[in-house]
Formats: sequence, C-alpha cells, structure tokens
Amino acid sequence: MGSANGTKLQTKIRWQKIARRVRVPLGFVVAAVFLVFARPSWHTLAWSLLLVLPGLWLRGYAAGYVKKNAELTRTGPYAYTRNPLYLGSMGIAAGFAVAAGQVWLGLLLVVLFLAIYVPTILSEETFLRSAFSSFEEYAQHVPRLLPRLTAARFADANAGDGRFAAERYRHHREYNALMGAAAIYAALTLRMILRH
Repeated sequence: MGSANGTKLQTKIRWQKIARRVRVPLGFVVAAVFLVFARPSWHTLAWSLLLVLPGLWLRGYAAGYVKKNAELTRTGPYAYTRNPLYLGSMGIAAGFAVAAGQVWLGLLLVVLFLAIYVPTILSEETFLRSAFSSFEEYAQHVPRLLPRLTAARFADANAGDGRFAAERYRHHREYNALMGAAAIYAALTLRMILRH
C-alpha cells in the first residue's frame, strides 16, 4: 500500500512539473485553435469585454503587489484570494470563450484549466508552504481561488508593504496580457470582417 501511495505521489509531482512547464506554450497552441474555430459576432465580442476587462485589471493589479519568491504577498488582491493572477486569467479565458461564440471552445478551456492550472497552483503552494512559515495561517484565512468578500487581516507586521507598485507591474511584464488580449480581439475582428 505504501509503495502504491509513493508511486501516486511521484506521478502527481511529475505532472505538476510538466503542467508548469507546458502552460505557456500550450496557451499559444490553444490560442491558434481558438482563432481557427471561433465564430465571433459583434454581440459576442461586446459581451466578452464584461469578463476580459476585469480579468486584465485583476492580473495587472495583482502583478503590482507580488514579489515572487521573495515574500508571501498577503495584501491587495492577495488578501481576498491566494491566486488573483490565475483568477484574472480565468476571467480572460471565459471572456474569449464568449467572444468565440462556440460552446465547445469554452468547454475546452475549462478542461485545460483543470488539467494545467490546478496542478500548477498545487505545485506553487507546495513551494510557498516550504519557503514561508506563515503560509499555513494565510491559507486558513484566504481561499485558494474564489475570493472572500472582505480582505483578510493579519496580526503580524510581516504582511508586505501593502501598496501597488507600477515598477512591479512592469517587472512582471504584465502589459503582455493586455497586448495579447488586444491582438486576439484584432484577430477576431479581422476574421469576422473577412467572413462577411
């Protein structure tokens, strides 16, 4: 029984490493498939903005707080959810699923999120748990993905500087998400115009 559990754990760890490595290249493949099979309309593009714009805002806002691998960020959006960057990405993906006008593309995005981002989140939590002694307390107060309604408060003074910093936003190159979304909207609009 112990050997079977050890094998399962090794398989899980192996998949988490693979998921972390393939998530960005796989994103480009999915974007290509998305653009080939999307059937956008002016209505679907307009409705998609209700999800894409808040997703972009959340990613940008979170990027201005996080100091990856240097400290456990617990302020700003990280006081509501442990993974605001991934939550923002989910919003963006859901918005583009709406823009595509194809239900099966939305289902594909859900499957990919579960297969790639869930193991990635769990892998990152393993690292955070080993790197920061305060992670357990943080995890008890702040949900993994769906946000709390009010910001979590922590008694210790080591919660970070608590302010958005534009230089962190630039350092993490979060503007790439905005440029990528603009490029996808341009491609969808061009596809729609050329189809008519």
